[in-house]
Amino acid sequence: MSNSSFNIRWSEVIIESLIRHQMKYICIAPGSRSTPLTVAATSNKKLCCYTHFDERGLGYFALGISKASCKPVGVIVTSGTAVANLYPSLIEAGLTGEKIIFLTADRPPELIDCGSSQSIRQTYIFASHPSQQLMLPRPTRDISAKWLVSAIDNCMNNLHHGAFHINCPFIEPLYGEIEGNYDWQQSLGNWWNSDVSWLTEIFVNNEFFANDWCIWNKKKGVVIVGRVTANDGKEITHWAQALGWPIIGDVLSQTGQPYPCANLWLEHPQAKKILKQVEIVIQFGSSLTGKQLINWQLSCNPKEYWIIDKIPQRLDPANHLGRKFTCFIKNWLDNHKPFYSNLWCEELLNIAQKTKFYIHNKLKNKLSEASIAYQLPELLPLNGQLFIGNSLIIRLIDAFAQLPIAYPVYSNSGAKGIDGLISTIAGIQVATNKPTLGIIGDLSALYDINSLILLRKPSAPIVLIIINNNGGQIFSTLSIVNKLKQDYYCMPQNVNFRHAAEMFGLEYFISNNWLDLKIKVQQFWCNQNKSLLLELVVNGDEGACTLKELVKEVIKL
Repeated sequence: MSNSSFNIRWSEVIIESLIRHQMKYICIAPGSRSTPLTVAATSNKKLCCYTHFDERGLGYFALGISKASCKPVGVIVTSGTAVANLYPSLIEAGLTGEKIIFLTADRPPELIDCGSSQSIRQTYIFASHPSQQLMLPRPTRDISAKWLVSAIDNCMNNLHHGAFHINCPFIEPLYGEIEGNYDWQQSLGNWWNSDVSWLTEIFVNNEFFANDWCIWNKKKGVVIVGRVTANDGKEITHWAQALGWPIIGDVLSQTGQPYPCANLWLEHPQAKKILKQVEIVIQFGSSLTGKQLINWQLSCNPKEYWIIDKIPQRLDPANHLGRKFTCFIKNWLDNHKPFYSNLWCEELLNIAQKTKFYIHNKLKNKLSEASIAYQLPELLPLNGQLFIGNSLIIRLIDAFAQLPIAYPVYSNSGAKGIDGLISTIAGIQVATNKPTLGIIGDLSALYDINSLILLRKPSAPIVLIIINNNGGQIFSTLSIVNKLKQDYYCMPQNVNFRHAAEMFGLEYFISNNWLDLKIKVQQFWCNQNKSLLLELVVNGDEGACTLKELVKEVIKL
């Protein structure tokens, strides 16, 4: 069998092995050295294949698919800097838990460090960031297909969260007629006709239970909810309400935030006094957004601080005395039934509701960065989903909006970077086929503008709101010289996105009236298979200043 044919046979085993671990989607960038992997993937009828010319965006596109589907997603790229472009999305997956399999084609060892074209040192290039790594040898008949499939299965069996990097060196020729000799593959026998993995690993399912829960569930507790799933957010809300404990829900909590605007009222003197009585804090999920909530998390001193999340990290920057339960949230809730009780801090709920009413009177029916954050729930599509970009806008939504309970909300909240946001939105929509509202900042849009092409032919309507506040206005409140702040932090670009929408074939809309904007978005949800880029031009630091001012005003309520 020729080298080109054996490269493909080797790749077919890799791809089929990954499919047995629920990999349904694979995202492919163009490249010569990755041809064996691309041919193997596109020839396998069990896979949905997608492409993008920008490897950085491709990695985030896969991240979005995995985020929404809760399944492993593959990525194929060629050798060289194409591999390095995957680094940001790989890091994000490690922090937020999505399972991404990065298949990177490589030159064989004899072509490294000798001036050969497009050859870099790729082995373990991602250092400690992947959860699993497999540095394969060049394809050779001297290694059995049983070893290859077992090695991949072993890594996938141990991939509980984050990225799996498989580095795949291939020797030339990479192209040619594919010969029909399957002898090397046939050592796997009937495995080819099954749908199970070659190597299965049995894990003992530890049931996480606190033996003293019957004592703690009668104490004065507070529930903090970070990034969790829609179903978990709903279950946590009902569970906490049964206990009579207040819920401080992050923008990504999907709890319905029954104590809205927490990042305003947490500074209220009476709220601080009430929260000093807390004996136990239970936190579900991580990646908290609001500054005031983070400050309270760091400063609170309960007798016990418990964290429940499937990600195997401490997730507690304050290092409280307490317990970390590394498990699925639903399993933990099922094992820790609430002790039904009345709300122990009625006044805290009154403060939250009073704050929400105050914000309503300040921001309702206006068109600004702060008001669009408050009124965002009115733009959400029925049976749809929301993606919120990082930077200032997510902080404003967290502070002002009250999102519906169990409504799917996504964000790249791990490393909290502004790269890859548009491509992540595209991936989320691909995985769910739901109407999708995305809202990001102007610098974020510029950072990933190539990925607007991924929104060209959606399976359901997409509305992408770009908040154009002319730069990184999250830095506008920094206490530094204004010229330095503008030139090196905010960095105003003085651009508009009309031509970008036209270039990538998207509809475009700009408005200076809230009612017109609302009508346009609500009508657009009736359109099929179209994307709308909606640009909202706002005064530079208005959003940041409004947030700062309202925190001060709420203290006096």
